Amino acid sequence: MQTDRPSALERFRGTLVRPQDADYERLRHVWNRTVDRRPALIARCVCPEDVAIAVAHARQHGLPLAVRAGGHSVAGHSTCDDGVVVDLSMMSAVDVDPQARHARVEGGALLGAFDAATQAHLLAAPAGVVAHTGLGGLVLGGGFGWLSRKHGLAIDNLTAVDVVTADGRQMRADTEHHPDLFWALRGGGGNFGVATAFEFDLHHVGAVRFAVAYHPLDDGPRVLRDWAAYMSQAPDELTWVFYLRLAPPVPDVPKHLHGKPVLCGSACWIGDVSEGDLALEAVRDVGRPAAVATTTLPYRSLQGYSFPSPVLPDRAYFKSGYLDRLPDAAIDALLAAGASMTSPMSQLEVLYLGGAISRVPADATAFGHRTSPFVANFASAWRDPAHDSRHVAWAVDSHAALEPHMTGGGYVNFFNESEGHRTVDAFGADNLRRLRRIKADYDPDNTFRLNTNIVPGEG
Repeated sequence: MQTDRPSALERFRGTLVRPQDADYERLRHVWNRTVDRRPALIARCVCPEDVAIAVAHARQHGLPLAVRAGGHSVAGHSTCDDGVVVDLSMMSAVDVDPQARHARVEGGALLGAFDAATQAHLLAAPAGVVAHTGLGGLVLGGGFGWLSRKHGLAIDNLTAVDVVTADGRQMRADTEHHPDLFWALRGGGGNFGVATAFEFDLHHVGAVRFAVAYHPLDDGPRVLRDWAAYMSQAPDELTWVFYLRLAPPVPDVPKHLHGKPVLCGSACWIGDVSEGDLALEAVRDVGRPAAVATTTLPYRSLQGYSFPSPVLPDRAYFKSGYLDRLPDAAIDALLAAGASMTSPMSQLEVLYLGGAISRVPADATAFGHRTSPFVANFASAWRDPAHDSRHVAWAVDSHAALEPHMTGGGYVNFFNESEGHRTVDAFGADNLRRLRRIKADYDPDNTFRLNTNIVPGEG
């Protein structure tokens, strides 16, 4: 819908990029190149006022509106065809108060920049594990990583969010100001506005003790059974996850396993390093590992470790879900998926959450799934578009084999392009009813709909 009113873009201070501009092809792309869209306008904002102007322009002209922090959304929510992309990449400052153990982070910051700024003071907050992820989208979806069993989700450490709403208002949401919006932003994704800044409480995190063990798949049933039993009683300081992947050609892995499906156990101890070796004995002793390595390293160095290939993928498709238990039939399905993996850049992530995450009440935030400890993410990743169908099929078929053992829930940051309708799975029925009412208050026209979309209503 076109109007004759003057464009709000006249007051825009950042950079406006259109299809005819030289930088358009570079700037229109997102990390996941299976998503290939052509927005009408990329608004590279430098301040919250720019964000409000870009939102107003999209609403004035009836255009789709996407919000991009790092452009890392696997589902492609950070771009659109023939609409406006609010690009926050030029709003990326990270300010740390080491005495107060507090950080203020602009909405376009990448996780690596956040980690670098906080770790300069031996501080950190839970977030993800891949440095080039945009912090904004990650946090709004919940955010878990190496620190989460000890310190909770990213949203559990969030103290305030600055947000631009659909009507152009700039507001601060915290426990005292717009507490309903603050509740919704913690897990509800990008449904309620553009988050232009986040504030976090930080924790002391110095060196961590880290171990990695590679197991042949034949040893998988015993390893995963013992791991599941151990983690049900493990201390919060221990995070221990498994990746089924094709063994990389690195010195720690015997040559006869290079390129073969393996089970890679990775564990870190967040706490007194002197206590770490005792805690990591289980990692070294379970099963018959073909290779084991243990080291002490800075937390920042640990971030991003989980990619199996030195060459980063640029095409991805995820299928994931939660499990309450890991019965033998589920283990068999996981190992079969590992054995049939189609790309050296793919991995099947088998995570155990629990700990501090599970002790936050289910209705304390919009994040819907705190009690199912296991997460399985079939993270298919590759580079050659000619092989798209093959790699997508691996994730789809492998997930289908495991699905009978899943609880039905889902993590919004792992959803793929076809799963935007899974709102009950993402938030839970009770949370979704509350989210719909809050959506009606702050975005009644559903301006922010390119996401796991919460339709405004009475619940």
